This record gives sequence, C-alpha cells and structure tokens, in this order.
Amino acid sequence: MIHLVFNEPDIEVLKQAIALDESLQGEVVLIRDDYAVGPIQDIYKGEGREIRQNWWKEVLAGGDYEGKVATGEVDDYKTVAELVGSLRRNTEELVWIWAAQNKHDVSGYYWLLHFVKEFQGRIFILYLNNLPFLNEKGQLFYPTWLSTIPPKEFLKAKKLARPITLSEFEVDPDEWLKLASENKGVRILEGGKKLSQFTYDYYDKDLVKFASADWQKASKVIHQFLSKNKQTTGDAYLLWRLKYLVTTGQLLAQGELKNMKDFEIKLPDQ
Repeated sequence: MIHLVFNEPDIEVLKQAIALDESLQGEVVLIRDDYAVGPIQDIYKGEGREIRQNWWKEVLAGGDYEGKVATGEVDDYKTVAELVGSLRRNTEELVWIWAAQNKHDVSGYYWLLHFVKEFQGRIFILYLNNLPFLNEKGQLFYPTWLSTIPPKEFLKAKKLARPITLSEFEVDPDEWLKLASENKGVRILEGGKKLSQFTYDYYDKDLVKFASADWQKASKVIHQFLSKNKQTTGDAYLLWRLKYLVTTGQLLAQGELKNMKDFEIKLPDQ
C-alpha cells in the first residue's frame, strides 16, 4: 500500500497512525507543490511545466526560500513517475490518496489524476469532507488539514477509503483542464471538490488589512494574516504579494526587500 499526501506535516501524523494499525502498513509519499496557486495552463506539457517553474522562481526570488526551485527538491513529476513505476511492476499495489477539505489538497488531487487513470480500481480516495473527529481534548471538530487529526482518529478515517470511480476519472480531469484553460493564478475551494479561480491579487486586499500606520516586520504581518484570515495561502506567496504592494505604493517599506524579517512595512501616510 502507498499512502499519498499533499502536505509535509501530514507525513508524521500518518506514520504514527500506521504504527497503530498493521493493516495500514505502507510507504508515505508526498506531493510537494502547491497547485492551489500559480499557472496551470498546459501543465502536463513541457512548456506549461517550464512556465510554472519560472513563475515559482520569480515568487521565491530574494526571499526566505530563494533557490528552492534550482535544488530539485520539489519534483512532483519524478515522484509520480516512481509511483506509476511501482504500480506497473506490482499489480497488487494499491494507492490511498488522503485529502482534507482544503484547496491545497483538492488541487493536488486534481493534478494527480492525470497520471494514475490507467490504474482505476487500485486508486483509493479518503476525502475527509465535513467529517467530525475528536481532538486531543476529546472535543468534536471538523479538520481542514490532515495534520490536525490525532493519529488514533485516523483509524476511524480508514473506513472511508473507496476506489475512485471510472466516472470521477473521466469528469475530474476535465474539470482541472477547464480550470487550466482559464489561466488564473489562485484557486479557492467552495465546498466538496468545487474549485473557483481568481487573479493573483486575490489575497492583497485582506493582506493590507493587517498592516497599520506603525512599522511592523513583514513576518509579523504574514503571521497575523495566516492566523486570522479566513482564506490563507503559503508564506512565500504572501511575501511575494507584500513586495508587490510595496512596489506599487500601496504599502511603505524600510529595510531591504528580501527575507520576511529583513524589512518593515506600514500603510502610506494619510
């Protein structure tokens, strides 16, 4: 069995769950890219992949994660090639795709289907959509991220595993290609598996709300946004947008526009 997740924090909690239940034994594989942001047009073609890679280079340039693209650390195409190879070599192998109700997981799920359609019947989905779990204090909650679910609660979640249907393998990739054709940069989950798309400035208005008339570290503004805003995204993306807001005069900055702790921002003087 191969377990597939879309967020690095999910790996450890799922491994802890596997240790509690022998029937879950298997490798945990991570899809690293965040397909909820960035260009996805022609994403299965060389040109589209190159456009996306260059976009990430632009986003990460001069920031905390600069150079990440060049290291090859994020290479989902290599990961999925190894996954497909394993499935072809071992016809008994199964894949369990774990996804919580968030745009990151759902976008990753859509991206992945293109590569595993030939294995229909062996690809299972565990989509924790509006399902209640108990937290460490025994309180009921509805997780939006797998990593927030206690390991022992995963043992209940395994009962939700079901094969991805032939119909889903036909309809869902078409939905993803439709989104790709719109050529927009931000995907938001409306509910279920329904994604809507917006332009790259989608988070800008809310991001500005966490700036004030006083100087604050960019890192503090990003942290406030991530902890309080209804819709969030990765800190690298937010840093990129903060720098854009500075260059367009919507925010003022002092210090070098590099890492999020290197400069301060504030609202323009009224």
